[in-house]
Amino acid sequence: MKKTYYLFNPGQLSRKDNTLKFTAFDKEGMEQKPRYLPVENVDELYAFGALDANSALYNFLGKQQVPVHFFDYYENYTGSFMPRDALISGKVLMAQARCYDNNQKRLTVARLILDGAVHNMLKNLKYYDNRGKDLQPIIELIEGYHANFESVKKIEELMGLEGNIRKTYYEGFELILNDFSMNGRSMRPPQNEVNALISFGNMMCYSQCIRAIHQTQLNPTISFLHAPGERRYSLALDVAEIFKPILVDRVIFKVLNKKMLSDKDFEPGINKVLLKEGGKKTFVQAFENRLTETIQHRSLNRAVSYKHLIKLECYKIIKHILEIEEYKPLKMYW
Repeated sequence: MKKTYYLFNPGQLSRKDNTLKFTAFDKEGMEQKPRYLPVENVDELYAFGALDANSALYNFLGKQQVPVHFFDYYENYTGSFMPRDALISGKVLMAQARCYDNNQKRLTVARLILDGAVHNMLKNLKYYDNRGKDLQPIIELIEGYHANFESVKKIEELMGLEGNIRKTYYEGFELILNDFSMNGRSMRPPQNEVNALISFGNMMCYSQCIRAIHQTQLNPTISFLHAPGERRYSLALDVAEIFKPILVDRVIFKVLNKKMLSDKDFEPGINKVLLKEGGKKTFVQAFENRLTETIQHRSLNRAVSYKHLIKLECYKIIKHILEIEEYKPLKMYW
C-alpha cells in the first residue's frame, strides 16, 4: 500500500535508479545519512522544509504520478507540484463550466456543499454536548442559520450565512477544549495555539482535496461555493468545507484534550503563534491516522477510509453535473 511521506527537514531530493533519495541537512547545513524511498510505495510528498531538487527529479515524479505539496516556514500552504492530468474529459469540463455559469445550478450545488459542511459541524457539537459540554445554545443558533438556506437566492448571501455559522461554530471550541482558548478566529498569522492548529490543519485538508480532485476528471479551478480566482484551486476549497469538521477539527480536539500537544509544542512570536517541528510531527501523525481510519459505507457496503471518501465526494459531484444522479453531500452518520 502506498504511503504519504512528510519531509520536515531541509534537504536534497534526487532520483537513484527507481528510488527517491532524500538527504536531510542539519541546523549547520551538514548532510545527514540519506534515506531511500521506493517510488512505487510513495503516494505523495509533503515538504515543510527547503527542498533542493532538479527538473529530472520532477520529470520522474510526474511519470510516477507523485505530487509534492509545499509549505513555507510559517506553515502556509504555498502550492503543489502536480503530475500532468491523467484523467481528462472534455465532457466533464464542459458540464462543470455550464453548471457554474448557470446561477440556479451553481446555487444548488453550493447550497448542498454547505449543507453537508453544516451537518458535520453540528455532528461535532452534538457529540460533545452529549458528553456534558452544554453546547445546546450554539447548536440551536446554527440550526436557525441553517434553516434559511432554502430562501437564499445569491451565492454572496450563502457565503454570508456560512461566515456567521462558522463564527458561531468556533465559539463552541471554547467549551470543547479543556486547557486551550481560541478567542475567535485569527489567520495570517494565527494569534494563538488553537488558531495555529486550525490554519495548519485546514491547509492539510485542502491539499488532500487537491489530490483527490486531480485523481478524477474534475477541473480544480471551477468551483461552486467559493468564487473561482487566479492561482488557486477553488474547487478544493469547496470540497474541504465538508471535510474540515470531520478531519481537521476532530484531530484538534483529540491532540489537545488528550494532551498529545502542550504549550511547549508552540513557538510564540510577535503577533503570531506557530507550531514547532515536534508539534507538526505530532499533528501530522494524528491527521494521517485519521485519514486511514475507515467507516462502513452504507451504499458500497464495505469499509472505506476517510481519505477515499474525499475522492468519492468528487465522483458524486461529477454525477451531479452530468445529470446522472443528484448530489448528496457526505454527512456523518456514525
